[in-house]
Amino acid sequence: MTKYDPRAQGRSSGIVVPLQSLRSEKSPAVGEYPDLIGLGKLAKAWGFDLFQLLPVNDSGFQSSPYSALSAFALHPLYIAIADLPELSQAGGEKFLAAAAELGAKYAGDARFRYQAYLKEKLKLLEKIWNSQAEAALGGSPKAPESAERSAFEFWMAENSWVKPYAIFVELKRLNAGKAWWEWTELRDPTAADILRLWNDTVLRSGCRFQAWLQWRAEGQFRAASAALAAQGISLMGDIPILISEDSAEVWARRSVFKLGLAAGAPPDMYAELGQNWGFPIYDWEAAQPDQYSFWKERLASAQKFYNAYRIDHVLGFFRIWALSARDNTGYLGRFVPDSYIKAPELAGLGFSPERLRWLSRPHIPTARLEAACGGDSTEAMEAALVALDRIGNEELYLFKDLIKGEKDIEALATVGLPGYGPKGFSARAKDFLLKAWRDRALHEFEEGTYVPAWKHWEATAWASLSEAEKKSLEDLFGRKKAEGEKNWEKHGKELLSVLAASSTMLPCAEDLGAVPDCVPRVLESLGIYGLRVLRWTKAWNAPGQPYVPLAAYPRLTIACPSVHDSSSLRGWYEGEADKAELWALASASLGRNLGPVPESLDPKATAVLLELVAKAGSGVAVYPIQDLLALGSAFRPKDPKDERINVPGTTNEWNWGWRLPANLETLALDSELEAAARALAAAKT
Repeated sequence: MTKYDPRAQGRSSGIVVPLQSLRSEKSPAVGEYPDLIGLGKLAKAWGFDLFQLLPVNDSGFQSSPYSALSAFALHPLYIAIADLPELSQAGGEKFLAAAAELGAKYAGDARFRYQAYLKEKLKLLEKIWNSQAEAALGGSPKAPESAERSAFEFWMAENSWVKPYAIFVELKRLNAGKAWWEWTELRDPTAADILRLWNDTVLRSGCRFQAWLQWRAEGQFRAASAALAAQGISLMGDIPILISEDSAEVWARRSVFKLGLAAGAPPDMYAELGQNWGFPIYDWEAAQPDQYSFWKERLASAQKFYNAYRIDHVLGFFRIWALSARDNTGYLGRFVPDSYIKAPELAGLGFSPERLRWLSRPHIPTARLEAACGGDSTEAMEAALVALDRIGNEELYLFKDLIKGEKDIEALATVGLPGYGPKGFSARAKDFLLKAWRDRALHEFEEGTYVPAWKHWEATAWASLSEAEKKSLEDLFGRKKAEGEKNWEKHGKELLSVLAASSTMLPCAEDLGAVPDCVPRVLESLGIYGLRVLRWTKAWNAPGQPYVPLAAYPRLTIACPSVHDSSSLRGWYEGEADKAELWALASASLGRNLGPVPESLDPKATAVLLELVAKAGSGVAVYPIQDLLALGSAFRPKDPKDERINVPGTTNEWNWGWRLPANLETLALDSELEAAARALAAAKT
């Protein structure tokens, strides 16, 4: 794969798109791998030289491409049935007709019905396997040797992830889609188990069907990637740092991960209790001896298709916010790695074991519990019997030792304590206890090992400390934070150095959020592009938090107007942005009087704000395809909310269902849109 390097070719610009959002005459229901060629032609006509593709990993029946069943497997959703070589055989005509009928059935939906379509497509692909491919490719032990079978076997041998993945998906199907930890057996497979299951007579055909899907998906994706390269279009992939706990790699390669911990994000202005993503974190210490081979494998796999890659949540390579698997929110977490506080250090500051218990374990007065229950002492005592232990004869309680997190409190509220006390307790008692669970100044995540709670100064126990005690703890917290940031820089640089050196692809990074000072230093030193999103690129510590002038964006960054997790440019401007401030920024940056501040973004006003991004100091500018469609009048929806792809933390059929309002061939005929897009692409110079 040719290396993509904007520094060698001048500034670069392109389109951001999820593959499932595309439509074409051949695939009217959902984008497929060959449609990338059509998108490349459109990009070329519009003057762009790059497009960034959101993840295409197999995510099963989860519509979010960031919840992958495998770090390696491609999504069979995007296989073009009409391009399968098996359909050139006798009997293939009926499957071509069935594929066309399936596409037509879902073509008219305003948003893509992911699960329903995927179920039908997989059924059709399985019928093609059974009828056209199984006999020749080893679905039966008696299958004859052939050049095609040899090629299939060779491909599987070259991709060691395939067999465990295929077995995992087939077992998941036989277990009615349950997560692997809910299976009655084979929850912890050995290498011998994988070999035995691959040759099992019951599983044989199904496992090879799953492998065949991956073989054909890779072939179609590689062909599309090669065609793009021939057009002079570079392709950037998206590699999420995290994968689902219910995935083939977590099931079969357990040593790569630290189970029992979940990744998330600490509290911020958007989520006061933080975020718990539920993804397992990596065991970096275990991975160090073999120089992070798992990640080298991931990049080698991605390099088959991409010229560049974007690391989603690159901060996770520096430090990840780790949470107990028993918690639902992201409040009680800690960074991994970090510099932690040990009990002897606290003892040296004069804090006895009793004082540490006071600071690190919530103490609940009877009066507060009763007040939360509306003064109903019976209701309060029902909750206390199930969830709390009284401290001697005091009107004070601690949580029972069996409670390890918020999930335990919620479970006890529903079913109670088996064989003891009432069956559960009231919703208002539950809400109070969940809040009380987070009321601590110190978080003891392992015995004798602590971090300050995220808002330790708001804890009930903190208010009881003397000013001298508060200062001694704050000084300790400050020292630990400084030590931790040094650890983060060392850790991030080591990991990213290995990644940058192990591939010819250009590394890029999603470095949004509360970014430690060490992150931009490391990215710059390694030649890794960062990300600058117009709405969030502000001088946050300056008075009034003004926008950073776009000319000041570092060259080693990618500028963009919006991202897949945000509202579109129109949605932001018309519903969230300070319009006057933004329009003033555009006027100053573009050096011309733009006239009155518009109330909404018509195509002309849209072009102004996209030009603002184009003229940023960044070496690359990319535009979500919805924002580009807003440059014309034909394909912009009346309500900009309809342009949104994803609302983070939401799981429903609407999310990830956005699709192009017309197929690629129709978009290519819009001369107004083409002229506006070409002007934008030319504005980068």
